Amino acid sequence: MDLIARLRAGLPGEAILTDPDVTGAYATDMASFCAAGTPAVVVLPRTVEQVQHVLRTATALRVPVVPQGSRTGLSGAANASDGCIVLSLVKMDRILEINPVDRIAVVEPGVINAALSRAAGAHGLSYPPDPSSWEECSLGGNIATASGGLCCVKYGVTAEYVLGLDVVLADGRLLSTGRRTAKGVAGYDLTRLFVGSEGSLGVVVRAVLALKPAPPEQLVLAAEFPSTAAACAAVCEIMARGHAPSLLELMDRTSIRAVNDMARMGLPDSTEALLLAAFDTPEPAADLAAVGALCTAAGATQVVPAETAAESELLLQARRLTLTALERVKSATMIDDVCVPRSRLAELLDGTAAIAEKYGLTIGVCAHAGDGNTHPTVCFDAADPDESRRARASFDDIMALGLELGGTITGEHGVGVLKKEWLARELGPVGMELQRGIKDVFDPLGILNPGKLF
Repeated sequence: MDLIARLRAGLPGEAILTDPDVTGAYATDMASFCAAGTPAVVVLPRTVEQVQHVLRTATALRVPVVPQGSRTGLSGAANASDGCIVLSLVKMDRILEINPVDRIAVVEPGVINAALSRAAGAHGLSYPPDPSSWEECSLGGNIATASGGLCCVKYGVTAEYVLGLDVVLADGRLLSTGRRTAKGVAGYDLTRLFVGSEGSLGVVVRAVLALKPAPPEQLVLAAEFPSTAAACAAVCEIMARGHAPSLLELMDRTSIRAVNDMARMGLPDSTEALLLAAFDTPEPAADLAAVGALCTAAGATQVVPAETAAESELLLQARRLTLTALERVKSATMIDDVCVPRSRLAELLDGTAAIAEKYGLTIGVCAHAGDGNTHPTVCFDAADPDESRRARASFDDIMALGLELGGTITGEHGVGVLKKEWLARELGPVGMELQRGIKDVFDPLGILNPGKLF
């Protein structure tokens, strides 16, 4: 019996897509410059049992499986491989439970991040991890890539909110990990092992997520600086003084000018860096005043605190538009997510500017400055072979710089295809040996998302 016939034995007809014009649309995520193959079939299960059937079939026939969420990823982790089953989990999109007493949500992997945020909000609760694509990205994808967001500086990343998982293993068995309780340390932490594993160890089909009380509305401050060094000095001072901003974001000169060109934001051409700080504390105005004073002392040329939520949104608009504005500069972008210690942030930004000059490219940087996570965005013409070569070389130089500064090659986007050559450099031979050993335990046939990570 062939692959399609076996899949049809346990899946409804509408869950199986074989038209090449349709399946081709599932071949890639949003990353540029990443190789992708041609899937044999796309399946869209709605139940755990259907996912188990897909994995049992794949194991029996030794067919690779590429799990997918909303395909908003930026590292090629969801890219198809030749002849694979693309296992799209977007139809498993139910919020199964929100428990205000235990402060948990139980969700299927296809639930959109923003949908959970809104549902939790109706109970006076919040789900803090908020990637920039939160209106589109799925929670299963967030878990697979251990994604972050703007508010991570205060509230942490996805891994800190995943309490338990139901995972279908490569052979179709169902594994439950973790807990529903506030505390629990029984056995090895397999839950954390799956978070960030990019679909290489198993397929998440249900998650127990921690919720927090909804915070007060935040107020935002914008500070303009004559240099990235001055802006980064302000970041270091803000954190060293014990402030807990709900958001601390930075844009470099290239990003500011791209946003100005697109949206006519009116930011001065002399601004070399824009720092945005927000507080959702009981007295946010007082916190903004204290941080504003630190920015001024660090050399800010202008400090603008918002007085209302509406003014705050206006100030944040420039940051929200950054990646869209940079995508208009050239036909393609490569978005990095190197993370360095906050104390080395200025060195990374200045080093990236030097790399842009070295290769004759436009590279804009926006950053979650509060946790040192930067997003250098290389803009290039994909139709120009030489410019594409220089773009890739600059991307590699930025990752090398991040490692030299004591950082990591990925803070929240994952390794995928784009960075797998760099994973070995960061982890070293012993680390890689153990990582591959773990992969072999969970996926001895190597059928789960092959060609990613390693």
